[in-house]
Amino acid sequence: MANVTTGKGSSAEQSPPRRRGRRPAGEDTRTALLEAARAVFAEHGYHRATVRAIARRAGLDPAMVKHWFGSKEGLFAQAVLQVPFDFRDLVSDITADGPERLGENIVRLFVTSWDGAGGNRFVALVRSITSHEEALDVLRDTLLNQLFTAVTQVAGSDHPDLRASLCATQVIGLGMARYVAGIEPVASAGVDTLVALVAPTLQRYITGDLGEATN
Repeated sequence: MANVTTGKGSSAEQSPPRRRGRRPAGEDTRTALLEAARAVFAEHGYHRATVRAIARRAGLDPAMVKHWFGSKEGLFAQAVLQVPFDFRDLVSDITADGPERLGENIVRLFVTSWDGAGGNRFVALVRSITSHEEALDVLRDTLLNQLFTAVTQVAGSDHPDLRASLCATQVIGLGMARYVAGIEPVASAGVDTLVALVAPTLQRYITGDLGEATN
């Protein structure tokens, strides 16, 4: 994956030329398309990504997308909407250092994942939520229902649903600012900087006093 640190990028058509001839033995066509799709969707979002650009990134004929997935929509569903994480493991990672470091662990986990190759699916989701309703549904379900509600419950916080929704707004907002809007200096800030600045807000959302809003 290209290092996606801002919302800026070249056209979805600007990708490596398609390789000619037969693919190397043992290279799986379907896997190659999925990996290419995640990269292109992460860089450009759903609408700006094209079947031609994805196929070129994979070194394949665009007809292979139709053959394996039926359409760009079908490829998006397989490549991006089926989030492969076991959220029990994520909750364990976030809560491993005790309740006082929940905010820090959340920011570090997400920014590190988003910035690295393993974050393609989440970056693609974030970049697509303004134009693809199903992407928003998946992001909302994974962050709100499967992750942050569980974190607030493990932390023993009151009003877990409210706290989980506040965490989701913070993380989605950070993702939009860093990868979609390219708002500086957030878009190019280092992980440690973002942890120092954003983690205290998340920590308050999970364990702090929410004041009169909960009375």
